Amino acid sequence: MIAPRKRMKVIEGRCKACGICLTVCRHEALHLEGSRIVLDDAKCKHDGLCTFSCPDLALVLHSESDRRSEERLVPLLDTRDKLIQPEPGLHFMQGATACAEGAIAAGCRFFAGYPITPSTEIAEDMSLRLPQIGGRFIQLEDEIASMGAIAGASLSGVKSMTATSGPGFSLMQENLGAACMREIPVVVVNVMRGGPCTGLPTRPAQGDVMQARWGTHGDHQIIALVPWSVSEMFWLTVRAFNLSEKYRIPVLILPDEIVAHMRERIMLPDYRTGVEVVDRMMPTDPPEKYKPFDSRWQTAPLPPYGRGYRFHVTGLTHRSDGFPTGDPATAATLIERHERKIMDALPDILQVDEFETADAETVVVAYGSTARSAKEAVLNARRNGRKVGLFRPVTIWPFPSGRLEQLSSRGCRFVVAEANRGQILGEVERVAGRARVGSVLQADGNPIMARTIERVLS
Repeated sequence: MIAPRKRMKVIEGRCKACGICLTVCRHEALHLEGSRIVLDDAKCKHDGLCTFSCPDLALVLHSESDRRSEERLVPLLDTRDKLIQPEPGLHFMQGATACAEGAIAAGCRFFAGYPITPSTEIAEDMSLRLPQIGGRFIQLEDEIASMGAIAGASLSGVKSMTATSGPGFSLMQENLGAACMREIPVVVVNVMRGGPCTGLPTRPAQGDVMQARWGTHGDHQIIALVPWSVSEMFWLTVRAFNLSEKYRIPVLILPDEIVAHMRERIMLPDYRTGVEVVDRMMPTDPPEKYKPFDSRWQTAPLPPYGRGYRFHVTGLTHRSDGFPTGDPATAATLIERHERKIMDALPDILQVDEFETADAETVVVAYGSTARSAKEAVLNARRNGRKVGLFRPVTIWPFPSGRLEQLSSRGCRFVVAEANRGQILGEVERVAGRARVGSVLQADGNPIMARTIERVLS
């Protein structure tokens, strides 16, 4: 018995008319009509080659007697336009789960990663959640590939994220630098653990703060956010995506192991109405005049590949059209623009949390889970009549030097508490001077306790 011949079909409910298939079809059988792809059955050879190019599985070979390919698409077809979410309201949730939910609420629809303690729960949650809403999850062979995959997905117009820890973050640095040079918006979650190398995989630390700023080589800007609670794991993930899209820059989220693994109460909003989402800016110029790194814009619009805007991206120093150049003046202008677009936006990017600093004579500078201990130490000091406050940088890069300078000009003394050997300590000393800065530094895999900070305050 001869099997019935299969024929090409465009599933309109899935096709978003990205146009990728148009560049693949050798027979000019596919063309764009308005906002949909149309198949010319007379020209089509029905060889199925174009099916491999479609990111949404909208092109299929089928026959009347074999409908398995269509049946396989039914779950995704049903959920493409449904934003499935937990019931809005009060939940008891792990930090890693809150991070995944924040990514979903912000519009993330692609996750690539490699499991590594203590960030694996984020990948696990994304692997369950993304298929429910028509997104894509992929586990790759290592963190190098994961970072490259999310950069590529972002260029196709999909909000993308990865999560890692310690050694995995080290592997990502080259592709992270490529994303900085190419101005590709992506979000990277690095759940900090003890190190260096394999170190203490299951214990908390805050030793990746300087790597977050300078891990990739060259002069570049980066935005890094540090949550201290389950609620901030949700909301700072949303903020990370919004800042990334707004300024075309990789944004890092740096929870430590405690924050990622602890469980707390969290009030979840309605994702459709209670979350402000920044989407990618599209060009106003016609495709033939579009330049992806146009110096007229500090942050140039970035259309997705396949939407008619053809442009070049490279890790080399490049002109406004994306093509490489070694011209010193062009190189200087490019790097200066990268810096200027972030420095000019500091009022929008910087976020700090202050507690009892209005009359403080001593200010504890701490972040992440260490700031929770620091707040307890501040409360205890206040009960004993000492004027102590807490300064918590939520945006840790760019470092919020301006506000610290204001406190320093008032004559405040500072105590830096961090679970490392002194990475933010140098930043505070640069602002206030070494003579007026004390420290509580600990890198043994144990959390810094409030009583340890209190001993330095007394």
